[in-house]
Amino acid sequence: HSFNKKYMLRLLSSSRCPIQLIPRRAVVRYGDSVAVNCSATVPHKGLGWEASEGGVPMTRDKNMITWTVSHLTEWDIQPFCYINHEEQCQVQLPVTIYKTPDSVSISIVDHRGPMIEGQQYKLQCDVHDVAPVQNLTVKWYKGQTLLDKTTFTEDSKTPLNETATLLIRPDRADDGAQYRCEAELELGAEGPQPPPKETSEPLNITVYCKNSPKIQNKYVLLIFLWTSLDSYPLNLDSVVGNPRPNISWRHKASSVNSSMRLTKFDSGQYEIIASNDLSDFNCSVNITVECKCESSSGTSALKPDVLSLIVSLS
Repeated sequence: HSFNKKYMLRLLSSSRCPIQLIPRRAVVRYGDSVAVNCSATVPHKGLGWEASEGGVPMTRDKNMITWTVSHLTEWDIQPFCYINHEEQCQVQLPVTIYKTPDSVSISIVDHRGPMIEGQQYKLQCDVHDVAPVQNLTVKWYKGQTLLDKTTFTEDSKTPLNETATLLIRPDRADDGAQYRCEAELELGAEGPQPPPKETSEPLNITVYCKNSPKIQNKYVLLIFLWTSLDSYPLNLDSVVGNPRPNISWRHKASSVNSSMRLTKFDSGQYEIIASNDLSDFNCSVNITVECKCESSSGTSALKPDVLSLIVSLS
C-alpha cells in the first residue's frame, strides 16, 4: 500500500510540474529529426532533459531548453524534461515514431481467374513493414467508392506486417470493376496532414454470368440474298452471356456450316446452340426462307434479291 501511495503522489507531482512542452507530443518519421522545447513557468534551480539520445544537462540560467535528435531511429525512446523547484519533478514527452509501409498489395484469396456472379470471394490486403500498427487504417475501394475500413488493435512501436480481408459478392454489373486497398496512418493533430498513405495497384475483376449463356426474344429478320446463319442472332444481341457465347447450328440432326448461304430450300427447324466455359444453351428455331424477286423486264433485277427470314424461338 505504501508503494501505491508513493506512485500516486509522484503522478500528482508530475501533473502539476511547472514546465511546459511544445509540442506536447512528438510525431516523427523514422530517421527524421525532432526538436521539442521545454520551458519553466516558475523560477527554478535547474532545468534539464533526460533521454537515451539528445539529453540536455541541467542548467540554472535558462528558462527554455530544447531536446533535439537529428536522426531518430530508437523506437522506444522516452525523453523527459525535469525541473528543480520546491522539489524535483518531471514531464515525459510522448514520442510516436512512424514508418510508412514498404509495400501494399491486394489479391483474391484461394481463387484465380474470372468470378461467378452471386458467389462470395475474399479479398486480401497485405501491408508490409509499417509502424505503429495501432494507428493504421486499411481502406477498401471499388473504383472511387469507399467500401469499408479495417483497424488494428496490436500495440507495437516497431514495424509489423499486417493483413486485412474483405468479403465481396459481385454481380454482373461489377464485370471490369477495379478494387484497391489503401494503408493510412492516422497520427493525430501533431502528425503530418494529410495523413501519410500508400495504395495498392488496382485489382481488375472479371465477372461471368451465373446462368450463362441465354438466347432471348423473338425476331422477324429481313436479310439480303445469300446471307448466312452467321448473321443471326449475334447482330441483334439476342444471345447474351459472359464470357461471350459461341454459336453453332444443327439441322436434321447434323451440324450446319453457319457460313453457308441460305436458299428457299433450306427452310425447316434448326437448333441453335450457345455455349461458353460455363454451360450450353440450345433452342429450336423455325426458319422459313422466301424469295421475293423483283424484275420489270423479265430479266434479273439489278438490286439484290431479298430473303425474308422469319424466326421464332420455341
